Amino acid sequence: MSCVLFNEFPTQDGKKIVEISLNAERSLNALTLDMIDLIQPKLDECKTDDSVVAIVLDSAGEKAFCAGGDVVNLYKSMTGDGAASFPEEFFTREYTLDYTIHTYPKPIICWGSGIVMGGGMGLMNGCSHRIVTETSHMAMPEVTIGLYPDVGGSWFLNHMPGRTGLFLGLTGNPMFAADALFLGLADRFIAVEMRAAMMERLQAESWSGSADAVVNRVLRDLEEESQPQFKSESPIQEHYDFIQQITDQDSVEEIVDALLAVESEDKWINRSKKAISHGSPLAVNLIQKQLEVTKHMSLKEVFCAEMILSVQSCKNREFPEGVRALLVDKDGKPDWTFKTLAEVDQAKVDEFFVSPWETNPLQGL
Repeated sequence: MSCVLFNEFPTQDGKKIVEISLNAERSLNALTLDMIDLIQPKLDECKTDDSVVAIVLDSAGEKAFCAGGDVVNLYKSMTGDGAASFPEEFFTREYTLDYTIHTYPKPIICWGSGIVMGGGMGLMNGCSHRIVTETSHMAMPEVTIGLYPDVGGSWFLNHMPGRTGLFLGLTGNPMFAADALFLGLADRFIAVEMRAAMMERLQAESWSGSADAVVNRVLRDLEEESQPQFKSESPIQEHYDFIQQITDQDSVEEIVDALLAVESEDKWINRSKKAISHGSPLAVNLIQKQLEVTKHMSLKEVFCAEMILSVQSCKNREFPEGVRALLVDKDGKPDWTFKTLAEVDQAKVDEFFVSPWETNPLQGL
């Protein structure tokens, strides 16, 4: 069976809604190149098809919308078991798809239920109507594998309130429904049980006017009906002042020192401390610098900048070592290039930001 399923739902006025479903339930719908190469032409086709009024992007199963990118094949290419050209091909096509979604002229409704991480965050954040449910569990935990939050992470982390994006990039802390709404990562909360009702109501609508208005109207009603299931607790919002205080430092080393110096029984704070102390010191520096250099970039410029950093990360030992320790051998003991933040060579950090090409592969976006 195909790793992406396409369905069409006719509307009562002769139009149609196209559903694109990631279909790799065993791998928690991790985004592969095969998936990308199926979704991209479908979106391109629907863009100019006047009968298509909206897209619904979802996935098979209830555990995950998409738990990340194709780290397995990236690891193979980085360790000599796969084509050396794979990282550049993968990131070029993945980021092109993400950019397509961000700039799509028709509504794309993302059903972001279950686990949404890494590559899944990239797909979801470009959508015009992003839905979270009571099972949504979101994160960008790349610091733990020696990488940085890519797939447009430089864009959406920099657009979060205050310095929450920096803090979450450095710690990889999880986000749930209320967190996602506060941070601007989601637009609506809708209960899982309303999934079928959403499609039925979208089909029953008249689509002669603004498609965005139609989608908003349907989702607004469903959100109102879902309120009994909504948990309003948002640990990130509750820790907003704490985050601002911790990140108000002159260097990333001081940020980490300030966080680790906090003595608390607060589980959320202690989880942050554990993640940043186990993460890659080199990646911590990459994350801080990436968010700094992309702060005022356009969306296209962000993806071009991430293209450079991602391909350079695949040429360096840090990322494959992080994948090995966490996902391959699973010994949880990565041998980081630099053991502490104080040891990190800034000249080495700077090398990651040097383009390996005269013309960026994403220049034509």
